[in-house]
Amino acid sequence: MTSPSTAPAVTALAPETLCTWIDQHEDLVVIDVRSAAEFESMHIRGSYNVPLPLLSEHTEELAARLGSRVVLVCQSGARAEQARQRLAKAGIDSAYVLTGGAPGFAAAGGDVVKGKDRWDLERQVRLAAGSLVVLGLAGGKFVSPKIRVLAGAIGTGLTFSAATNTCAMGQAISAMPWNKAAKEPTRESAILTLPAAGVREEAKAS
Repeated sequence: MTSPSTAPAVTALAPETLCTWIDQHEDLVVIDVRSAAEFESMHIRGSYNVPLPLLSEHTEELAARLGSRVVLVCQSGARAEQARQRLAKAGIDSAYVLTGGAPGFAAAGGDVVKGKDRWDLERQVRLAAGSLVVLGLAGGKFVSPKIRVLAGAIGTGLTFSAATNTCAMGQAISAMPWNKAAKEPTRESAILTLPAAGVREEAKAS
């Protein structure tokens, strides 16, 4: 039996709990790690958009500006968990991952801001992977058996993605023009505009 001192930290946060926290905790910071286009489509009101690639590049700098109550959000939780692991290595070991992502929060009655409807990145990855597998199988039957290697390569890639909790295909698709927003977040606009933890505490005290 695991002792209380060695029990793993609880990192999942239910949408209903976040709805309550938003009203109760002024020091709460909600970081949305989806692409800017996904963020524009729908996001939690008051959240900050720091896409996972940007967060990965400036993890230490972001961690230095965060306090003790941080909630990470994406579409389903996978990218938010990657962000949590990176922040944990930088000293933020108390961040939460929102269960069900932004859609789950909206379904729970949370306050969200909606914009132009777009396919989320994870849905695009499923479409691309499925299409390539079908193409590989069909090509192997009607063109050349060698084309079936494509289906095998996609399967191998998906297995590696699950094992490492990364997604190279998702990173590639996120760079496509249709996944770009009018204003892409940068270090200056997404990270340096975050009020430092000390500043938030002073504002709360005053």
